[in-house]
Amino acid sequence: MSKGKLEKFAEIGTFPNVFQLPYLFNSEDFSLKGKWHKEYFKNENPIVLELGCGKGEYTVGLAEKFPDKNFIGIDIKGARLWRGSKTAHDNKMNNVAFVRTRIDHIEKIFAPGEVDEIWVTFPDPQPQKTRERKRLTSPVFLKRYANILKPQGIINLKTDNFPLYEYSKEIAQEGGHQILSATDDLYKSIEEGEDAYISRNSELLQIKTYYEKMFLAQGMKICYLSFKIN
Repeated sequence: MSKGKLEKFAEIGTFPNVFQLPYLFNSEDFSLKGKWHKEYFKNENPIVLELGCGKGEYTVGLAEKFPDKNFIGIDIKGARLWRGSKTAHDNKMNNVAFVRTRIDHIEKIFAPGEVDEIWVTFPDPQPQKTRERKRLTSPVFLKRYANILKPQGIINLKTDNFPLYEYSKEIAQEGGHQILSATDDLYKSIEEGEDAYISRNSELLQIKTYYEKMFLAQGMKICYLSFKIN
């Protein structure tokens, strides 16, 4: 482990907006489960998650644009979380938190109906068929999300991986979920303005993560899918 990572791990341990949880929980739930509004954010504003948040660019970007909502980024890599958590901490952003844990544990962290919306930004596509269950838009994970989302809660996916986009759209359709928007070229859709949902949300959809900037520089298209979970 490099000195840089060691320093980042040490620093995020001092940030009050970061919760570092074990890889495997015991039988008890996380202490803030069902209490995020009352005990952490101290308001009743909607809670939005970014799963596999990496450096937290989307979490922080959304929080800047929507101070009337609460945002929580989740990732297993502490060195990645350092950037977003430090930005939020240094700028005194009270509507931001980060959780270092596996996304498999999400039902241990949030109570039923505690979350309003979920963003999945540039996840590992897990292309091997044998790893389908590990895709963050697989039926296994959608069931977990349904258990913490409010009724008709929204799930958003941004990805550079067309097969993952197609797979996710198919899973959403098979599950009977209401698709709000689906495009295999997000920025072309924004430019053309033919998708009303994308046009209404174009400002937040143009927040770019480190990986998205890299993919766009390589000339890759960005896919976007949004649907309401049943």
